Amino acid sequence: MGRLAASILAADFGRLADQMKMVEPYAEVFHIDIMDGHFVPPIALGGVVVASVRPTTQRTFHGHLMVEGPDRQFEELAQAGLDIVSFHMEAVDFDPEPAIRKARGAGMGVGLTLNMETPVEAVFPFLDQVDDVMLMSIRPGWSGQVLSEEVFPRVEALRAEIDRRGLELGLEVDGGVKVDNARRCVDAGANVLIAASAIFQAEDPVKAAQKLAEIARGG
Repeated sequence: MGRLAASILAADFGRLADQMKMVEPYAEVFHIDIMDGHFVPPIALGGVVVASVRPTTQRTFHGHLMVEGPDRQFEELAQAGLDIVSFHMEAVDFDPEPAIRKARGAGMGVGLTLNMETPVEAVFPFLDQVDDVMLMSIRPGWSGQVLSEEVFPRVEALRAEIDRRGLELGLEVDGGVKVDNARRCVDAGANVLIAASAIFQAEDPVKAAQKLAEIARGG
């Protein structure tokens, strides 16, 4: 059964808690982008934001760290209430094992993220050590971009390897996911759809979240 992750980066931060509660019935996960201005140019969110909205929902908080030295933030984010942390393979020189151990030690689930230019095979040696893998379908850092169709064969290749090894992992697509392309993501093998502007900048965010959740679940 697939899941919808609502990315709060596109929400109205003046009423963030209200917007999260509004789509909570359909979003099993809230995706929280954390950026440092170095790994990607923008600066966004962090432990203070995680802690401020943690009391508003019991849904899973999944942090997507687009930062250099991601392991330096694990303890703070765990204390703030993050449940799962995903960091970029590119940010740890393709040697994620120390950071995986540190995330586990902080009490969080852990995932790996790949930029579009990184071969999906880079993550294969670590699949049995993580809870999910996130494939970027845009240039990381900015909401509102158009999904690159190059992601679909990448999802298929990763799904084939996960299934070949009999693993149960989240396979996530992040960037430009909309109602009109979400089914292709699922058909390719994704079981977590991450959506930002497609939900929070829709004319009717609740209806958009409901539709995306239905697609994520195979409906």
